[in-house]
Amino acid sequence: MLLLAVDTATPAVTVALHDGDSVIAEAGQVDARRHGELLLPTVDRVLAEAGLKLDAVTAVVVGVGPGPYTGLRVGLATAETFGLVLGVPVHGLCTLDGLAYASGLTGPFAVATDARRKEVYWARYADARTRISEPAVDRPADIAEELADLPVVGSGALLYPGAFPDARGPEHQSAGALASLAAEKLAAGEQEAFLAPLPLYLRRPDAQVPKNYKVVTPK
Repeated sequence: MLLLAVDTATPAVTVALHDGDSVIAEAGQVDARRHGELLLPTVDRVLAEAGLKLDAVTAVVVGVGPGPYTGLRVGLATAETFGLVLGVPVHGLCTLDGLAYASGLTGPFAVATDARRKEVYWARYADARTRISEPAVDRPADIAEELADLPVVGSGALLYPGAFPDARGPEHQSAGALASLAAEKLAAGEQEAFLAPLPLYLRRPDAQVPKNYKVVTPK
């Protein structure tokens, strides 16, 4: 088994290789504006570090969000392209699940990432491997009471300490954690746990067609 994991649903452009036992190479960079520019060079760097070629990959793992429209689709489009070219499956996982897994927490907690517009993407977990709510997007103040007694992991929690007093790391997504979670699920035969490699947006894109926009058609 050789899993190639990518995630661009957050400001972190992150890539990892997992051989079924452990992460053998990982690289990433936090830059909310250059997902498209950074992703493929990061894949090349990870493969070079492992001393492997792309055709050694047996499956692709991709974070499906939630996340902003532009960044998220970069990772998904790249993952699907690799899957088609290599003829290997593409397994989707919720990006929040990667952060949860990386936390290593054994009791109830939540994950929150920055959704911009003074909102967070979030979900609740029973432990690092078990999500117990669907991902949602809300203002921190609107969910502060619900999560008041819980640790909250991720950049969204650290960005709003007033709403999440027990904010914790990791701050950013790790493709290594996402790959490790996927490897565990594959080894356990939990194929149904994977999501289709489709974007989980939760809200409309920031870019909108202007009101009163006039469509000009050729005569």
